[in-house]
Amino acid sequence: MWSWETAREGLPVVLSGFGITLLATVLGSAVAMLLGLVLAVALRTPTRWVALPLRVITDFVRSTPLMIQLFAAWVLVPGLNALTLGIAVLGIHYATYTCEVYRAGIDAVPRGQWEACTALSLPRRRVWRAVVLPQAVRNVLPALGNYVISMFKETPFLSVIAVQEMVHRANEYGSVHFAYLEAFTLAATVFLLASYPTSVLMRRLEKRLAR
Repeated sequence: MWSWETAREGLPVVLSGFGITLLATVLGSAVAMLLGLVLAVALRTPTRWVALPLRVITDFVRSTPLMIQLFAAWVLVPGLNALTLGIAVLGIHYATYTCEVYRAGIDAVPRGQWEACTALSLPRRRVWRAVVLPQAVRNVLPALGNYVISMFKETPFLSVIAVQEMVHRANEYGSVHFAYLEAFTLAATVFLLASYPTSVLMRRLEKRLAR
């Protein structure tokens, strides 16, 4: 049966893991956004010995579960801090998705602008930095935001490698006090309260950018 007293006592314990959850999300998202952009640009190179291996790697990462990737990284790199390892795996995993988002944004840049840059003999680096990427990133911001929310909701997988994130803390509290119902309900409520407003903001941003 539900106990409000147990829930009240367990809330600080659950919230103690929220900082780790938030940190993993923020840093993992930063890695995913930057690495995804690098992958999106690199995959457009005409050099097959660069593009083909990257395509194989991104397809492999997207085709395997995040939990298995975390466990494999934990086994293969045993000396690394668990949180650092988890952030790296989250970032790399989601970078394979954000690179496709960036690719769609780059492809959406009108062909005439590419041709205009060629006619003006602009350096390729300047074309990407001043013309292509500002438009591409602006168009895909809502989609990137949705992946940040998805990563936030998948941080509980970090408990596989013993990261003390929010669900891990809830599980510990539940096992000690035999109060799994209260502990996991609290964790789910915190996830909802944190992710739902962000989802609303992403929808508003998408509508504004569509004008």
